[in-house]
Amino acid sequence: MYIDNQESLEAFVRRARSSGLLAIDTEFLRESTYYPKLCLLQMATDSEVVLIDPFKVPDLAPLRPLLEDQSIVKLFHAGGQDLEIIYRKLGVLPTPLFDTQIAASVLGHPQQIGYGALVAAMCGKALKKSDSFTDWSLRPLKESQLEYAADDVIYLPQVYRIMIEKLQAKGREQWLQAEFDELCNPARYHEDPRERYKRLKRGSSLNRRQLAAAREVAAWRELKAQRADRPRKWVLTDEQIVEACKRGARTIDELFMVRGVREKLSTRDAREVVALIAKGMDLPEDQLPKPERASKSEPNVDIQVDLMEALARLRAKESDIALHTLASRDDLAAVARGHRNVAVLKGWRRTILGNELLDLAEGRIALAVSENQLKIIPLS
Repeated sequence: MYIDNQESLEAFVRRARSSGLLAIDTEFLRESTYYPKLCLLQMATDSEVVLIDPFKVPDLAPLRPLLEDQSIVKLFHAGGQDLEIIYRKLGVLPTPLFDTQIAASVLGHPQQIGYGALVAAMCGKALKKSDSFTDWSLRPLKESQLEYAADDVIYLPQVYRIMIEKLQAKGREQWLQAEFDELCNPARYHEDPRERYKRLKRGSSLNRRQLAAAREVAAWRELKAQRADRPRKWVLTDEQIVEACKRGARTIDELFMVRGVREKLSTRDAREVVALIAKGMDLPEDQLPKPERASKSEPNVDIQVDLMEALARLRAKESDIALHTLASRDDLAAVARGHRNVAVLKGWRRTILGNELLDLAEGRIALAVSENQLKIIPLS
């Protein structure tokens, strides 16, 4: 059902309140904006599928009580971006929720399995891919687009029920709750502009003073992109920020020596940027940021991580869990460096692997290969 008016939306909400499940997906564009532009909202209960047109329905607020109804499980697949859009559009985060991509990773599927592959594996249905790169902002939508959009939610209730059975059979139904709760945490969708520098491409090539300058410029870019609602790379690219800070550009002429910057920044903006670079470069030593990652030239840590990864692969295979769901290499490196506030040392991950990682790091167990099998050897 295609919903293009307020009355139809409100009628759907009334019907959906009696359902125990609500599958949700969105179609959006982000190529020319900072914030994703919602173009279509798909929802499905056990009895119907609706496609809500946000360009024609004047007010989506009636969906809020439905999304917050604790008696209805909200189903997503790789729902991070969908939740960000819903939170920005409606100011609420759907709870309780279940993400089938996250659940798939503890049921023997690859960590980031696609929706189509999961539906094929669980339901034996092959989904069409013809409209996966369509412009969802154009109207009217074609019949093939509507079918594609409906497919994104129509199978989620079936997938969910199959998964719940499998999780219960393995005793894993509570394993995922912490990750689902994190998806519903509003803090996840509020990024501090002054933390953006940590995600700059090639940012690891900067020294601490250059990194301090990059922190200032990246925060300025983030706020400017937000205010103008345009992609951050249209203001300045990561590479341009890194290069300008590496040069320590303190004049507009020096800044404009970085390729492409002259075409992007007005004189006024350029003046702000060079002032920010100077501000960062001139900070006292104790106010300079520290690199997030330790140097790669840590042979002792690398050796420990290699051993830990071998152990992690063994336990992941035995438990039929995607390796990176159980423990990423960054997690293993953190444990090897002595950190303890790490996901692999919490909850079900600690039970399956974390305790043994600590034993390995502290010399209580050793690894050996016998008959082409990895063996765990307790040490006295």
